[in-house]
Amino acid sequence: MELKTRLLDEAAINRAITRIAHEIVEKSKGTEGLVILGILTRGYPLAKRIADRIQQFEGVQVPVGSLDITWYRDDLTTVAEHPVVNKSESPFSVDGKTVVLVDDVLFTGRTARAALDAVMDWGRPKRIQLAVMIDRGHRELPIRADYVGKNVPTSSREFISVKLQEVDDDNEVWLGEL
Repeated sequence: MELKTRLLDEAAINRAITRIAHEIVEKSKGTEGLVILGILTRGYPLAKRIADRIQQFEGVQVPVGSLDITWYRDDLTTVAEHPVVNKSESPFSVDGKTVVLVDDVLFTGRTARAALDAVMDWGRPKRIQLAVMIDRGHRELPIRADYVGKNVPTSSREFISVKLQEVDDDNEVWLGEL
């Protein structure tokens, strides 16, 4: 695997997070009943950054939780013999709320589908929306993001690598080739 092109640097990631945060508040007509769930691993730090940005310009701290979708994956038996399961943390009820799921990359749509199943097991939200840093296409399921940092059409031989300070000690997005 070889990294070819840096798509976003730290400043571009920050601009995308700011834009996504504003779009979420605008589409939700404020922050009332809004909660954010970050899909582990990199969706969670992105979710916290989005909530922090909303707090900066709205003065309201939107609740943030983490979501581990491991047990909801349709490929669990092919991922690993003993998959690592992290703990989901939702310090709030999703019932009647607008839930924004956050992930780093939208590809086939299978992770988003698993996240939808997980949220529905927690309760009955008013609506569920999806925010992603990168939408790279190649959908296998009828899923689309409501908020996108950057659309990056890719070939099947390419991959996207999102690196975040909280996980990878860096802030950048790369396009690579297998």
